[in-house]
Amino acid sequence: MKVKFCGAAQEVTGSAHLLTLEDGYTILLDCGLYQGNDKEMKDFNESFLFDPAKIDCLVLSHAHIDHTGRVPKLVKDGFRGSIFATHATRSLCSIMLLDSAMIQERDAQYYNKRNPKDKKEPLYTSKDVHETMKLFTGCPYDKWINIRDNVQVQYRDAGHILGSANVTLRIHESNRTIHFGFTGDIGRPDRPILRDPQKMPAVDYMICESTYGDRIHDEKPQEIERFLRIIHEACIGRKGKLLIPAFSIGRTQEIVYILDQLETQGRLPRIPVFVDSPLAVNATTIFGAHPECYDEDLERYLLIDDNPFGFNNLQYIKKVEASKALNSMEEPCIIISASGMMNAGRSKHHLFNTIEDPRNTLLLVGYASPQTPGGKIRNGATGLKLFGQYKKVRAHVEQMDSFSAHADRNEIREFLRGQEQHTKKVFLVHGTIDRQESLAGLLNDVGFQDVQIPELGQEYDL
Repeated sequence: MKVKFCGAAQEVTGSAHLLTLEDGYTILLDCGLYQGNDKEMKDFNESFLFDPAKIDCLVLSHAHIDHTGRVPKLVKDGFRGSIFATHATRSLCSIMLLDSAMIQERDAQYYNKRNPKDKKEPLYTSKDVHETMKLFTGCPYDKWINIRDNVQVQYRDAGHILGSANVTLRIHESNRTIHFGFTGDIGRPDRPILRDPQKMPAVDYMICESTYGDRIHDEKPQEIERFLRIIHEACIGRKGKLLIPAFSIGRTQEIVYILDQLETQGRLPRIPVFVDSPLAVNATTIFGAHPECYDEDLERYLLIDDNPFGFNNLQYIKKVEASKALNSMEEPCIIISASGMMNAGRSKHHLFNTIEDPRNTLLLVGYASPQTPGGKIRNGATGLKLFGQYKKVRAHVEQMDSFSAHADRNEIREFLRGQEQHTKKVFLVHGTIDRQESLAGLLNDVGFQDVQIPELGQEYDL
């Protein structure tokens, strides 16, 4: 049996890991889009380190585009196997992949207008997404599902986004049974909306994420008070706009839910709040359709507020004209907009229009790749180029990694507790090399015997 790392190897996005069983049967774990501007990864999304037509099945951990965004490309290039995912992941993929296809089509159209002699095709189209969705098989949590006679998969709730899961494969071959684990993205305990992460069974081999493998997030009580302080300083004190770039799935709903609770408690200032992302609007509807993913706190809150994602001063925006109108607004407001890294979508336009006004505040609430606008601002950039123009960073910049849906260093350790007694080898993925090396040191210290940091394309015998 072999495992080959075909994405998110010493990178944070583009998750794809290929497992080949001894009889040649192939299982691909995730098939994500690379999101970033690293020159070495320029052609990553256009090609695969394997033949898509020879992949027997695909197992998805969750719906985020960096884990699913190349699935229609996989199908376009010949994949015809089954796609396994939780029920909520399947629901989210139905809207997220269509949204991604529209972006691919629009980008290709824009490129072709500027380069009429060098036309390019979109990575995939809406038609490819429709064909892709036909291959999905929805799976419940906590049950062993047959992939084939000698392979079963079990999903357990990862607490990362709606429908997210860690994956355990039970493989019977050559008079042995191997348990192979893939953490997907590990969520955080005691976060709003979702249940706490559920640990995997004991596994022999494990692929583990490492996004925040070198740092600790803020505690929850500090988080809410600091969030309120940032709102007051930006919108009441400076009478400016608070721009929160946030991923459409998960982060946006969590922030809206917290604002909803603050409004119910009478603590939220009376200022307009805009969710400016068509995908987030559709995703919020799907959140309402999957209560099997809710934690007990949200179930109790529903008894006093039957709409935890809506309040009087909140507006969801779909139309482009309404989004553009926000840029000419003079009064204070909160704008929650995708993408979370500000490298595309409406948040990039809002950044362009808010970045040079010292009344405004940019609140960064999640990971951003270093080469994206969000990553550059995180790393202290005093200016950056947006839509061909150089813009100085005059707006206030705040960071709240406590809003992250990724487990921090200590939370990863707690999630893995007990596995050191069973796991022969751990492969760290979905992180930058510095964070992976830091986490590898911790895992070695607590008893894991063999921790590897694979390179892109590297293959291991198991």
